[in-house]
Amino acid sequence: MEPQTFRLLWQGIEIEIVYTPRRWSVIDHLNIRSVRPDRAPLPITSTGYKSHFMQPGTIDAHGGDVVAQVRAWLDEEAAAPEWREYVEASRQTSLF
Repeated sequence: MEPQTFRLLWQGIEIEIVYTPRRWSVIDHLNIRSVRPDRAPLPITSTGYKSHFMQPGTIDAHGGDVVAQVRAWLDEEAAAPEWREYVEASRQTSLF
C-alpha cells in the first residue's frame, strides 16, 4: 500500500506522520518527525524523529485513526517524569 501522510499539532509542535501499511509487504511503519519547530524534541524522541515498526493491522485494530493513535502515544509518554522535567527546564531561561 502507498504511504499516507498526516499532520498533527501537539502542544504547539507541528508533527508530520507518514504511515506505510505493509511496508516491504511484511510490517507496518510510522515515520514521525517534528517539522515546526524543526527537529523539536518529543516525548517519544529527543531528536524530533522516530521510525517505528508495528505488527500489521495494529493501527486498524485500534480504530484506524493514525493521528489519534500517535497523539495518544505522545500524551502517554508526556506523563513521564523525564518529559515533564524537560518541559519545565525549557520554560526557564538560563542566566549563563
